[in-house]
Amino acid sequence: MSLDQLRTGSVIRFPYLWVREAERGETEGRKPRPVVVGVRIARRGGDDVLVLFPITSQQPSRDRFAAEIPEMEKRRAGLDATLRLWIILDEYNQDAIGRSFYLEPEPPLGRFSKAFFLPLMKEFIARRA
Repeated sequence: MSLDQLRTGSVIRFPYLWVREAERGETEGRKPRPVVVGVRIARRGGDDVLVLFPITSQQPSRDRFAAEIPEMEKRRAGLDATLRLWIILDEYNQDAIGRSFYLEPEPPLGRFSKAFFLPLMKEFIARRA
């Protein structure tokens, strides 16, 4: 697989750094976890930037912007369909393709459908505006 195949909705493994960890001075995620590519931003010179949202089995508090992943979408994304999983959308990491120490040229675990994921991205953009 080529890193060129990483697009909106692709689910990959990535050492996600949570905001609470960064606030404590940590600089790297503790373990690779499933994340979803929210947006791929094209840059001159080819070092596109990925906006990555974490996927977790920890139920988020009500004040978080998060979405529970339906069973069918978990299967499409290559995730464990027996677990309750959420996409956290009020924090994210960015990484630049071509300069990343963490992105590997491995196939994505899977991909969320546009019908499920694009409305979440529209809501993310609306909340950022």
